[in-house]
Amino acid sequence: MKRTSMALLFSALSLASQLAHADIIDDAVGNIQQAISDAYKPDSDHVYHDDRDDDQDNNRQQDNDRSRQYDDREHQLEDRRRQLDDRQRQLDQERSQLDDEESRLRDEYDR
Repeated sequence: MKRTSMALLFSALSLASQLAHADIIDDAVGNIQQAISDAYKPDSDHVYHDDRDDDQDNNRQQDNDRSRQYDDREHQLEDRRRQLDDRQRQLDQERSQLDDEESRLRDEYDR
């Protein structure tokens, strides 16, 4: 009788232990399903927020800032180049005028 009651007790405990494990696993699966459902429902109170999105936004903003700075600097250099080209044209014109004056002066002197 003792052996039978021990066997019954052991069987009941084994069965209860397996049922307890099954309940734990079932709860875990339910929690995972709920988390997935909450993450993909846009109208849910639980909004999934990934910090990587912020990092990507920050990186994108930094890239935009760098690009804008590069463009601004490029425009400044182009403006400076135009100014230098204009100044060079003025200097060339002045040189041409000086050459003309020198040529006239020689012509007058040679007469």
